[in-house]
Amino acid sequence: MKNMIKLVVFDMAGTTIDEDNVVYKTLRKAINKEGYDFSLEKVLEHGAGKEKLQAIKDIIALEKALVDILKEADKIYNVFSNLLKMNYEKLDVKTYEGTVNVFQELKNQNIRVILNTGYNRKTASSLLAKLYWEQGVHYDLLVTADDVIKSRPHPDMILKAMQHYYVDDPSEVVKVGDSIIDIEEGQNAKCGITFGVTTGAHTKEQLASANPSYIINSLTEILEYL
Repeated sequence: MKNMIKLVVFDMAGTTIDEDNVVYKTLRKAINKEGYDFSLEKVLEHGAGKEKLQAIKDIIALEKALVDILKEADKIYNVFSNLLKMNYEKLDVKTYEGTVNVFQELKNQNIRVILNTGYNRKTASSLLAKLYWEQGVHYDLLVTADDVIKSRPHPDMILKAMQHYYVDDPSEVVKVGDSIIDIEEGQNAKCGITFGVTTGAHTKEQLASANPSYIINSLTEILEYL
């Protein structure tokens, strides 16, 4: 397997980037402004890793009939977007320990480093800018929810990365993420290996429910398998 891997697809927030769950804290605040009282744990459980409008729909669907969701979700999303812009301007973003070294080691093995995310491209790019990460230097390709019709758990973002690098065999692709939906995305793309990492949204027990190939506590552990 080690010599077969061509792409490793990493989720961003909670996997490679530590932004202290500010997106989901902001999402919770925007939703609860509409009279809900969801805990952060509930928001993470039902929203982590998803395109954010879809996350809002799925969360409020826990308490509201489907017919009432769409209009309210759009309103909440607009509030969320404005709040997030303000929060990100003052946010101190950092990487998880060893992340850059992992990227470099993979690149030394001629393995492409792909970043993918349920964020839109503007949000993802603002995170990368704060870290001074550059495409072609720190990572090879960024694929966001804006770049596909169907976001997670659909495999479209991974398939787009495969198409970009002319990789036809999904067994040559690895997916790494901190949420159940990351793992489901990798499984739906038929990735050769899926990793759940416990640094972000979901606990070890929650990740285990999705049956990833491996559960790790630090990103650096993937080098033991690749």
